[in-house]
Amino acid sequence: MNSPSLLRAAALFAGLLGLVPPALAQTPALNPPAARISDRAIHADYQTYEQAQARIKALNDGGRPLRDYHLAKAQCWLDASFHEYSRNDRSAFPQQALDQSLNLVLLMEQKAASLPMDTPLVNEADRLRPDLWAQADTLKAHAGRACVAQRVACAEVALVHAGNEHRQQGWRHARPYVQMAEDQLQQAAAQVEACVPAPTPAPAAVPAPAAVAPPPPPVMVAAAPAPAPAPRAAQPLEFQANVLFNHNRSALADARALSMERLAVAVARARESGMQLQQVQLVGHADRTGTSAANQLLAQARAQTVRDYLVAKGVPADRIQITVQGDRQPVTTCNDGTRSRAEALECLLPNRRVEVNFVTLRAP
Repeated sequence: MNSPSLLRAAALFAGLLGLVPPALAQTPALNPPAARISDRAIHADYQTYEQAQARIKALNDGGRPLRDYHLAKAQCWLDASFHEYSRNDRSAFPQQALDQSLNLVLLMEQKAASLPMDTPLVNEADRLRPDLWAQADTLKAHAGRACVAQRVACAEVALVHAGNEHRQQGWRHARPYVQMAEDQLQQAAAQVEACVPAPTPAPAAVPAPAAVAPPPPPVMVAAAPAPAPAPRAAQPLEFQANVLFNHNRSALADARALSMERLAVAVARARESGMQLQQVQLVGHADRTGTSAANQLLAQARAQTVRDYLVAKGVPADRIQITVQGDRQPVTTCNDGTRSRAEALECLLPNRRVEVNFVTLRAP
């Protein structure tokens, strides 16, 4: 598979030759993983995400509805990219998922005559659950596809996300995204028939001459109705968001803005029709700076801040559970000793997090 840098270089060369529109040669790139060690680099990447989000919003403001297949897919690719970036995924997945989002955005901005309907397995993701891929293809070809397009688009991205997690870390990490895809497709299948356009009524037929009524049929004894199928049990569904904090801070104002936006998206997803919120598990973390005792208190304060935010958004307080890990579960170490203090602190940003795990039940 070609790397994103090679693809962008090829696009730039082709753009200079006039083979593609100039904008294709300007696809924003995240800093390479090895360069994500300074405040400047990470701030630039956050700006890239914010600019991408602004372009999606502009398309919606311009009249393209959020339920549109391609706008929804661009948003879900962007969400998947940022989610893995915030988890310090050092693979090519964040960049390649971002590329997919921005390629769709660009085509929509240019009002392209046709838009792609395929969903690439970026970063050599495994192709899990062929039955779900087939179900998505069936829904995309259905006459009522317009009103379930958003669910189908995001289900396809979730399957790619699952395949990427499966290839890198195994089934346990892939399972939540498979569940998300299955849930979206299940709800789409339940809705799609109601979206089929009503057929045009046929012209009234000329009545035929009255005929002699035939003799009544023999009386038949009705068979006993078949027993109703046993009700299907509700299925658990989990998904996660991460809230990142500035160094040695725990107030809501010190949470990184883009991670708070993704949390708001997760809260909205937890309220979707057919999903019943069971529990929200908050896990507070801190980086290695400071003493273990101080880091434990700081992680607790961060989790409490996120709890208060969720309660203010209408999440019942008794559904929220807090666990504090302090500095015991870092996702990045930044131990090479070549950085300035400011660069080292920004490198440790993924450790200053509150993991927000939503546990829901899908309606049977």
